[in-house]
Amino acid sequence: MVEIKSTSHPSVPPAELEEVELYHATNFWTKYVFSQDAKIIAIQYSGVAIAVGLVALVLSSLIRLQLGFPEMFDFITPETYYQFVTMHGMIMVVYLLTALFLGGFGNYLIPLMIGARDMAFPYVNMLSFWIYFLAVLVLVASFFVPGGPTGAGWTLYPPQAILSGTPGGQGLGIILMLLSLALFIIGFTMGGLNYVVTVLQMRTRGMTMMRLPLTVWGIFTATVLALLAFPALLVATVMMLFDRLLGTSFFMPSLVEFGDQLSYGGGSPILFQHLFWFFGHPEVYIVALPAFGIVSDLISTHARKNIFGYRMMVWAIVGIGALSFIVWAHHMYVSGMHPYFGFFFATTTLIIAVPTALKVYNWILTLWNGNIHLTTPMLFSLGFIVTFLNGGLTGLFLGNVIVDIPLSDTMFVVAHFHMVMGVAPILVIFGAIYHWYPKVTGRMLDERLGQIHFWVTFVGSYLIFFPMHYIGLVGVPRRYPELGDAAFIPDSVATLNSFISLAAFTVGIAQILFLYNLFRSLRKGQPSGHNPWRATTLEWQTAQTPPGHGNFGPELPLVYRWPYDYSVPGASEDFLAQNDPGPIAKGGSA
Repeated sequence: MVEIKSTSHPSVPPAELEEVELYHATNFWTKYVFSQDAKIIAIQYSGVAIAVGLVALVLSSLIRLQLGFPEMFDFITPETYYQFVTMHGMIMVVYLLTALFLGGFGNYLIPLMIGARDMAFPYVNMLSFWIYFLAVLVLVASFFVPGGPTGAGWTLYPPQAILSGTPGGQGLGIILMLLSLALFIIGFTMGGLNYVVTVLQMRTRGMTMMRLPLTVWGIFTATVLALLAFPALLVATVMMLFDRLLGTSFFMPSLVEFGDQLSYGGGSPILFQHLFWFFGHPEVYIVALPAFGIVSDLISTHARKNIFGYRMMVWAIVGIGALSFIVWAHHMYVSGMHPYFGFFFATTTLIIAVPTALKVYNWILTLWNGNIHLTTPMLFSLGFIVTFLNGGLTGLFLGNVIVDIPLSDTMFVVAHFHMVMGVAPILVIFGAIYHWYPKVTGRMLDERLGQIHFWVTFVGSYLIFFPMHYIGLVGVPRRYPELGDAAFIPDSVATLNSFISLAAFTVGIAQILFLYNLFRSLRKGQPSGHNPWRATTLEWQTAQTPPGHGNFGPELPLVYRWPYDYSVPGASEDFLAQNDPGPIAKGGSA
């Protein structure tokens, strides 16, 4: 062990190891194509995720065209409709949200926030991105194969997923989907191990676990969840590939298709559901926990107030992560499970709401008597809290067996899922981009355009999904391309569907404004300086903006305090950075 000189400050221990030597790029290829700089890799992850997310946005517009104005567009057949629904769902949940939160924000923020030069394994980090990129290419390739992509629904339930009656079932569509998922999981595992090792082993001097920003805690816990949950999905995809290509019967029971007895027999479709949702519900929190952490940091910074109940927030994040593994079967109440299982999973679903509610209370108490600046990042954060609360409350309804059964597979489920898993995390993504864009580029985004973008997106989202709850309560089923003249469906549903579609198109168009702001500000944005938000965390204390490879100057920062020292008595400004050895505030020695 190499002993490096200590500091006189009691809260900063001596370093134990010499710094790791970084690989510096020498040309275009080593800087941008085979980059080992976590910040470049983060931008690559984010760029690919946003690009494929725009594909999913277009697909959602096509879905809404059909639902809002049925029989008007001949190119949207029932087969293509199911393909649009499947690809939209899978892209948004896995290839956009998971990749952007963990691959994008995780890569950029973790080393900066913990005071590290880079990730623990930069080469493996680079490989993780390229495997993710390959997974996206394989997924998109399914649009161009005979028969098109799979139309099995984003949950890919067997047996219908690989039968000839399902779009892509007997073609290459389902095969490419399963291969893409397998590649994604392999790539993510590389990145995920990197995040965990980096947080545990590469924190700078003085950066204890209880001095980590909540953003890091959220991404770290979500990564652990993903490393434990994704293998279940990997196993399920490989087994289904075997059923499709080799004729095995892991998930395929004995069945007759178009009068012909198929060779399958003895498999269990319910087994796939268990494997899928063992991944699927932790996946909700793989997306939500980074969002929780980011929102905590944004609220504290833009309200100029210490986060309320830091340790409670940390343990709530960890508790939510642990509980997320024992709630999965609330997605399966109508699958034929034993009623005792329904009771157990309904109970755990209610229990997981407790630490989630604690986080909401702490956010509200952080805002209480704060010096709130209604900047664009703050608006998106407040929008997230309201939206997640609304979406979470409808989740409590669906978590109850007796309520879920009549509402299962109705548009009510779609509304709930989109509020909590679609709108809420995307609001956080926008808030985070507006917040950290100055650090990435050295320029500010246009505040006026940002405010317009927020209000159209926020209000428009409610105009889309609030009426959808009513449509579900009426009994309108989801995944139907056309409702016809069903006697139980009132005329108001058709009117509401048209209204929802118009609202969805408006929100979709508003995202063009965001992209315009993003690219225009790269050249014409106002210079941001090194710390435009007067924030305390280490990423804002770098010698350069944007930070160079290695993040910090010749010396890594020393951390003297927790990340939320705002309005400290005796301080010259209304904040104290983590690397500022000024007066130690209450809780600063945590």
